[in-house]
Parts: sequence; C-alpha cells; structure tokens
Amino acid sequence: MGSGDQKIDYVFKVVLIGDSAVGKSQILARFARNEFSLDSKSTIGVEFQTRTLVIDHKSVKAQIWDTAGQERYRAVTSAYYRGAVGAMLVYDITKRQTFEHIPRWLEELRNHADKNIVIILIGNKSDLEDQREVPTDDAKEFAETEGLFFLETSALVATNVDTAFTTVLTEIYNIVNKKNLAADESQGNGNPASLSGKKIVIPGPAQEIPKKNTCC
Repeated sequence: MGSGDQKIDYVFKVVLIGDSAVGKSQILARFARNEFSLDSKSTIGVEFQTRTLVIDHKSVKAQIWDTAGQERYRAVTSAYYRGAVGAMLVYDITKRQTFEHIPRWLEELRNHADKNIVIILIGNKSDLEDQREVPTDDAKEFAETEGLFFLETSALVATNVDTAFTTVLTEIYNIVNKKNLAADESQGNGNPASLSGKKIVIPGPAQEIPKKNTCC
C-alpha cells in the first residue's frame, strides 16, 4: 500500500450510507485496517479513515467516511456528502427492512451529492446465507434499474470488501481521467501524456458487477 511519505496523485472521498447495524463500520475497518470486531458498537457522529492504493501506476488515497444510520444524525448530511465522489449504499442481506430503506438513502444521496457520484450497492453479511431475507436477484435488479454497481460482501470473512472499494475507486479514477483528457483537448494541448495506460485492472478475483453508466 505504500509508505506514508509517498507522493499522492489523487484523494477520493467515499461515503458509507445505509441503516444502522448493517455493518458499515465493519466494512470500513476491514478495508482500512483489515480488522473485524464482534463487539462493534453503533458509530457516534462521523468518522473517516484512509487507505492508499495504486491504480494504473497512480497513488490514490481513499478517504472513507462513516456515519451512524439513525435518524437523529441526519443533521450531518450536508457536510457528510460534500465533496464525495463515491458512495457505498449498504444493506444487511438478513434484514429485509434495511434493503427496503435503500431507495430513501439513494434519494438523499442524489439530493446532496454531486450528480456524477459513483455508487455501489452493497449487500453485507453474505456469510449468513441461512438467514438471508433479501434475494441476490432482487438487489441486482434494483442496482441495474438505478445504474449502480452491485456486490454482496462479508466484512466478517473479508469477502469482496476490497473488490467493492476498488471497483468504486477505479471508476472514479476513470471518470476523473476522462475529464482531464477532455479539458486538455478543449485547450488544444492534445498531449495527455500523463493519462497513458487507460486499462484499469481491479485486484482480486473476477466478480459479476454490472457495468452500468454512473456518469453523465
């Protein structure tokens, strides 16, 4: 992941949203520190953690923000969403109600965040298959309809957590580079040398992620 004094090419803010107790903090802990605590308590207020990774030979610092899902913390939304270029919309596959609240969270996200924000729908706790209340196909259909990426994860056993974050961050990187390329061309530079090597490889096993357009 690189040392602390390495040059950072990009900083991308990504927000975690969804109902309380769906595992947002656990997903963050697994990605940022490769940790999981069975005694995790509900997040109070807002916190963020960072992890730096390399995408297409560029150093990308992910600044991941996490907040509690209870209604009383809705006052933080404006600051929470400001500047976010990616979002992870999380529900618990063992609690149908958390999935049914996803449209409300998505509406709030789209009301507060940049219209080009990259969004992935996350069905967490996939290790609890025997307690599943949300069929994978239901979530996949919703994601396709709304133009979202989609994965099921398990923060407990680390399934697909890195892949989910890397999917979002890679898509953000591609969008930023397209904007930079367009800006260079509009200015008549015609020399986007720094954008060479457009093929992005996502580490980890290949996943079935619908590649919907997330950007206008």
